[in-house]
Amino acid sequence: MTRVDNISGNLDWLSVLLFFLIALLGWLNIFAAVYDETVYQNIFDLSLNSGRQLIFIGVSILLITTIMVMDFRFYDTFAYVIYGAIIILLIVVLLFGREVAGSRSWFEIGPFRLQPSELAKFATGLAIARYISSSGFRMDRFSGQIMAFAIIFLPAGLIILQGDAGTAIVYSALILVLFREGMSPNLLIIGTFSAVIFILTLLVEEHLYLYLSILSIATVTIFLNRKRIKRIVLIVLGAIVVAGVIRSVDYVISDVLKPHQQNRIKAFINPDSDPLGVGWNVTQSKIAIGSGGPIGKGFLKGTQTKFDFVPAQSTDFIFCTIGEEHGWLGSLVTVGLFVTLILRVIYLAERQKWRFARVYGYVVACIFFFHFAVNIGMTIGLFPVIGIPLPLFSYGGSSFFGFTLLLFILLKLDAHRMQVLVR
Repeated sequence: MTRVDNISGNLDWLSVLLFFLIALLGWLNIFAAVYDETVYQNIFDLSLNSGRQLIFIGVSILLITTIMVMDFRFYDTFAYVIYGAIIILLIVVLLFGREVAGSRSWFEIGPFRLQPSELAKFATGLAIARYISSSGFRMDRFSGQIMAFAIIFLPAGLIILQGDAGTAIVYSALILVLFREGMSPNLLIIGTFSAVIFILTLLVEEHLYLYLSILSIATVTIFLNRKRIKRIVLIVLGAIVVAGVIRSVDYVISDVLKPHQQNRIKAFINPDSDPLGVGWNVTQSKIAIGSGGPIGKGFLKGTQTKFDFVPAQSTDFIFCTIGEEHGWLGSLVTVGLFVTLILRVIYLAERQKWRFARVYGYVVACIFFFHFAVNIGMTIGLFPVIGIPLPLFSYGGSSFFGFTLLLFILLKLDAHRMQVLVR
């Protein structure tokens, strides 16, 4: 065990301050999201989301204390054990968990619920950091890349089976960690190109035009490389793959995705086509944020909030409350806090001499950034609604615990960075 007072001088207090500032602002806005001026309400009332969120914050302080008193080597030594335990929980919840909003991803014990998929993020981070930092690992080896992808996408696959595609997509952000550790950027280029094709497939209703475009580009490219047989073969194979991606997008949307997931994609493509149906959430969200103006309507004064125009306003759409009640200025402060925290985490990761700590630090940065960017993007129509929370801000115990574990394990490792031999 390590005494807390022994590391207090090395703890990154700026990150701790940012953590509590974001949590405090989130707590206040959770209360604002459920506030009803027609009846007396107390922010500490345990029947309200704000009261329960305060309990979650208190439990997280106990988690932080536990993390700080544990030996920092524990997280490296038992990374695979923690990962294995979470994988078992993901399987068990798939079989025996309670279904909420179409997703079988919750354990329910009396009034308490626990979502293992939120805890799987830090466990996956520990496992991938342990694997990449192991002796003999080389990122340029195909076997090493396959194993790294397996560690990342095994929990993601189980979460998809639970029906929670939004949380599963978060794990794709960990691919950026592999690039930081030396994976070829060609895969990133291919992935980006595939994403562009995917979006074009959604935006262009008549796919014949896409196929004709591919054929035209391939024909011109083959003509320019007509004396290079190998390159012509690659061009032909590439054109076939792209055409396959277009066809597979149709199949996935029509035959794989559930109706509510299809509706979210339709709302993303054209939210104005059905503003009272599939586009309701995004349309009302943008109205709420836009109505706040430069400085907002004031704390507890949001009209969109009062009349429940925006669903899930204390969870997925919590940023609407900021935009409406605190305006552009409040939104800027909130974004600034998150950006500062993410940049600080990247700084902490880069100063690690221990590869395990560095890789884990980038895992934390990628997950925080993905949640932050996509959640806010959802509320203003830049991304489809996939149902992921704003870190430390949205209401929810499992989410808050997961982000607390992610961040403070890194802070624990960073506090002991001078005690580790370079690896």
